[in-house]
Amino acid sequence: MKLLISGTLVLCFSALFAAIPDPVNPDPNGPRPIEGGDSLFIEDLTWMEVRDAIKAGSTTIIISTGGIEQNGPYLVTGKHNIVLQAMTQSIAKKLGKTLIAPIIPFVPEGDISPATEHMRYPGTVSLTEETFERLVTEVCQSFKQHGFKHLILIGDSGGNQVGMKAVAENLSNEWKGSGTQIDFIPEYFNWKECGEFLKSQGIEETPEGYHDDVSISSIMATVDPESIRLDQRRKAGLAKINGVSYDPPSKAIEIGNKVIDFRTKVTVDAIRKLQQK
Repeated sequence: MKLLISGTLVLCFSALFAAIPDPVNPDPNGPRPIEGGDSLFIEDLTWMEVRDAIKAGSTTIIISTGGIEQNGPYLVTGKHNIVLQAMTQSIAKKLGKTLIAPIIPFVPEGDISPATEHMRYPGTVSLTEETFERLVTEVCQSFKQHGFKHLILIGDSGGNQVGMKAVAENLSNEWKGSGTQIDFIPEYFNWKECGEFLKSQGIEETPEGYHDDVSISSIMATVDPESIRLDQRRKAGLAKINGVSYDPPSKAIEIGNKVIDFRTKVTVDAIRKLQQK
């Protein structure tokens, strides 16, 4: 009788523990127990939501790089990353069936020691070109492994362009015939053209010598006006950049939405040309 009871307890405990999933090794094909979220940003999705989005056809992913650098007296160091929050979402929505990788905030910003370029200013974080390219490469390899078929690379800062182009070319050669396409989109980095676009809209700038301009600040304002210190600037009578007023704050957001639409169209047109090849 004791043996029978002992055996029954062992079976019960075995069944109990067998029903508990391994927290670091869940079933890759397990059903999603709840309704999914609707974000396009992978870091805001569960792994099951990402898996199911890929299965449903969202096999394009935007991989972007920003920067942490000095941006004058009014803009936070994460300027480019904030711009990319707005731009990647706008581009992904326009493309359709597209998700957004976590924005890569660390890029080459100058030599660390002795400090050069932006590294001369507190708050800046810099990588060597070799480290940057390796980081972008392994991020891309990760998303290819998970089933994404078109990887789109965009960089919001000038120092990011050469490295991203090199990564795209190297991986494109390595992945030839694999069914996965990777493209660097130089057309996205079009700040000069943004200034010309604004001029066509009747907004003309007079450079004041800051690492800042109307296009950048206005896009940031659509995400978070605090990131351009708009309230503080209004109190100090400095709610403008390059002679263009941001008072009332709604004016900054209105301009920002126009620039977002302009940059989105340029970028999406370039991507669609590549997708048609």
